[in-house]
Amino acid sequence: MGMVSVKEKKEIEFQKGNEQVEQKVQQSNVVYDTENLNLWYGKDLALKNINLSICEKEVTAIIGPSGCGKSTYIKTLNRMVQLVPSVKISGDIRYRGRNILDKSFKVEDLRTRVGMVFQKPNPFPKSIYDNVAYGPRIHGIRNKKILDQIVERSLRGAAIWDEVKDRLNENAYGLSGGQQQRLCIARCLAIEPDVILMDEPTSALDPKSTLKVEELIQELKQDYSIIIVTHNMQQAARISDKTAFFLNGEVVEFDETDIIFSNPADKRTEDYITGRFG
Repeated sequence: MGMVSVKEKKEIEFQKGNEQVEQKVQQSNVVYDTENLNLWYGKDLALKNINLSICEKEVTAIIGPSGCGKSTYIKTLNRMVQLVPSVKISGDIRYRGRNILDKSFKVEDLRTRVGMVFQKPNPFPKSIYDNVAYGPRIHGIRNKKILDQIVERSLRGAAIWDEVKDRLNENAYGLSGGQQQRLCIARCLAIEPDVILMDEPTSALDPKSTLKVEELIQELKQDYSIIIVTHNMQQAARISDKTAFFLNGEVVEFDETDIIFSNPADKRTEDYITGRFG
C-alpha cells in the first residue's frame, strides 16, 4: 500500500461523518459562507452582522481603514480570534458547508485546511528545510524522500526554490525579509491547505519583494482560495478578483474588484478609495 499524502489524510478525517454535507457542497464553488456574524471583544462590538460568501480559487481582498475589523474577520475564519479570552461570537461561519463554530468541528482540522500568512515574516528558528518540513512531520510523515519532495515542491510553489536550493540547511533567519515571507508561504503550502489567509503580507516588505509576493499570489490562486487583508488599495486593485470594504465593523460593499474601484454603489466606498478618509 502506497504512502498517504497530507492532503489525503486530511480528506479522510474531514469526511468522516460528513459525506452528505460534502456531496452538497461539491456542487457549489463557495468555500466560506458567513451569515449574521457578530463578534464582541468584551462589551465592544467589533464585527456587526457580517454576511459574505467567498468563492474558491479566487483572491478576495478585504480593505478598509485601521480598526475597521478586517484582521478580526479573517481571524474568525481559522478561529484564531478565539484565542482572545474576552471574545464572544454569534452567527454562522460555514467552511465547505460545515459551521466551524460548532463544537464538533475540531480547530486542529480547520487549521490544517486553512493556512495563514502574517503581516511580519515569522520563520521558525530552524533551517530552511526544517521550516517547510515542520507541518508534514506533525502529520506523521517521516520518510526522508517524501519530505524532500514536499520541501522542494513547496519552495517551488512559493517561488523561492532557486534562491535557497543550495542553502537548505542554513538558518531561515539568514534570509532577507522578502525571502522569509515567501518561506512562510512555502511552509503554509507544505500542509496542502485549501484556503490561504493573508493578513497584510507585504506591509513589512520593500517594493521589489512586494511585487514578487503579488506575482506569487496570482499564481497560487490557480490552486488555492486566497483571502487577503490589505491597506494598500492599489494592491487590492492589482491582485484581487473580489473586494469587500469594511467600515466600523460592517461590510459596506462587496463586489467584483473592478466594480468596487470603478463604480462603487456606496458613497462611503467611493470616499475611501479616493482618499477622502482612511
